[in-house]
Amino acid sequence: MLKSVNIREKLSKTRNREIGEKDILSWVQLVFEELDIDRTEIEDELKNASNNSDRNLFDFDKIDPEAVFHISQIKKICIDYRLRFLDTSLFKGDYPQEAVSEIRRLERLHNIQLKGFKIIAPSRLFKLKETDDPLLFVPLGNGYYHLIYQWGNDLHPLRKIKFWPTKNVGNLGVFVFLISVFLTFVTHSIFFREHSNLMYAFVLFLFYLKGFIGWALFFGISSGKNFSEYCWQSPYNKIS
Repeated sequence: MLKSVNIREKLSKTRNREIGEKDILSWVQLVFEELDIDRTEIEDELKNASNNSDRNLFDFDKIDPEAVFHISQIKKICIDYRLRFLDTSLFKGDYPQEAVSEIRRLERLHNIQLKGFKIIAPSRLFKLKETDDPLLFVPLGNGYYHLIYQWGNDLHPLRKIKFWPTKNVGNLGVFVFLISVFLTFVTHSIFFREHSNLMYAFVLFLFYLKGFIGWALFFGISSGKNFSEYCWQSPYNKIS
């Protein structure tokens, strides 16, 4: 039986591959050293701009290194599984009480008021009230994010395969080519029977290829769909 996909686990594996042999705590320490360079400027911004939502000043000694991720790691997971990473103001689902409690706990622990909340979830959760593995984040600055809470159900294990063709234009091209080859192989003897040969098979392949390209263009334009690498941070429904 196929095992459901836990997006937090996938994020952690992506981060661990990127940092290689480094200890996660050491990596997070380097992140905070990078953030400390402009800490004075950040504090001034926080004092003078109450709506600042680009960063949150966590206490390094109290932070959970397993909860820190870079935007590049978030982007990869969102593209692979066709998810969105958007402001919580666009999220239409419900927040569990445990998530609110975790926010309050972190605020007391780090003596800060968390701002700039973002969430990873399938696009439909930004339109409908459904539950399917949302992850709540706040920014640390310089493209780093702290995972606050995860709730809901894990993603279907075949979701990555399902949305592989829509990941980017290259994947769609490969998918259209392969399905055209497959259908040509399966059906050429049916259409041409004993007259079937390589030339006829090639013509049939071109017919399938042209048809699928036309279908993909028609469907994409008429429905407003876009590739995952372009819409993972888009707040617009028409490119979902």
